[in-house]
Amino acid sequence: MPEATDYLSKLKDMLLLDTDNSKRDKALKVILDNTEAQLRLKLSLESEQSYPNELNYILLQVSAKRYNRLKNEGMTSYSQEGESITFEANDFDEFLDDIASWRKANDKDIKTLGTVHFINGYGSES
Repeated sequence: MPEATDYLSKLKDMLLLDTDNSKRDKALKVILDNTEAQLRLKLSLESEQSYPNELNYILLQVSAKRYNRLKNEGMTSYSQEGESITFEANDFDEFLDDIASWRKANDKDIKTLGTVHFINGYGSES
């Protein structure tokens, strides 16, 4: 996985942020770290497993979404003077097919473990 500074630099380029601002950079780093942690969970990666470079675009695009939503977190709808804003329920929704494809190609599919049987502990009714 590329260095965190590489991701930070790429994210700042995506967001057209060209000036150095340590407070903003700290916030961007937290967003990147949280997004990567959530993506690693969705990919079923253990902490010692390397992060797949082919999915870097998901990390950056979801992080950009989250940065653009700062101070409006969780908003589901907003309307004022003809402007309307609605956020998705899950930032990863548009990438679910890509995540599923990667999981399948890397043997990370969720497999069923068996069948569940329920037993009536009260016996049969007469």
